Amino acid sequence: MTTSPASPPSWDGAAVRGRVAAMAREDAGLRRFGAATHRYRLRPALEEADVRAFERRHGVELPGSYRRFLLHVADGGAGPHHGIVGLTEDVDEDEALHDVRQEDLQPGTLATPFPHTRAHPGPGKGGEATYAVHGTLVIGEIGCGAFSRLVVTGAQAGRVWCDDPLWGGLTPGPDFRAWYGAWLNGPEGARPVPGAL
Repeated sequence: MTTSPASPPSWDGAAVRGRVAAMAREDAGLRRFGAATHRYRLRPALEEADVRAFERRHGVELPGSYRRFLLHVADGGAGPHHGIVGLTEDVDEDEALHDVRQEDLQPGTLATPFPHTRAHPGPGKGGEATYAVHGTLVIGEIGCGAFSRLVVTGAQAGRVWCDDPLWGGLTPGPDFRAWYGAWLNGPEGARPVPGAL
C-alpha cells in the first residue's frame, strides 16, 4: 500500500448534507442534469473498518479526499452527472456502468498504477477507443457511454478523469474534492457553503 504524504482537509459532512438538501428543495422538479437518477440522496457514510477492508482486498490506499468523503459525508449518492457510485454499492446488472465497475474490481487492477499523465484522445479526436484505465475506479456515469474515473494509484492519484471511449477519450480533471465541490456549489449560481469544502 502507498501512503499519502499530506493529509487533505476533512469534509464537514453536516454542511455537505445540508447543501445537498437545499439543492433538492431548489430543484424539486429534478430538472438539473442527473437529478432524476440520484434524486439528491446521499448514502450513509462508511465506517473505517469498511474502507480498510476494501483497501486490503485491493492492495491500495484510497486517495485522501475521497476516503474522507466516504467516512464523513457519504458512500456515494448525489453528485456530478448521474451521481456517485458507492464504494460498497452493488451496481444493477442492467446499468451501463455494471461491467465497467466489475472490471475495475478484478484482482490487481486497482493496485496497478494508472499510466497516463495527459489526455489520450478517443475516436472523435483522431485517437483510439482502447487505452489503459487500470489504477482507476469508475465512480459515476456521465452519460452517452462516458464515465468519471477516480485515479487510485499512480502519479495522478486523487484526480477524477473523464473516460469517453466512444468519442473524446481519456481527459484529466481536478482532484476529487474540487470535482465534487464544483457540482456542490454549482454552475446555477449557488453560493459556496462555508465549511462544506
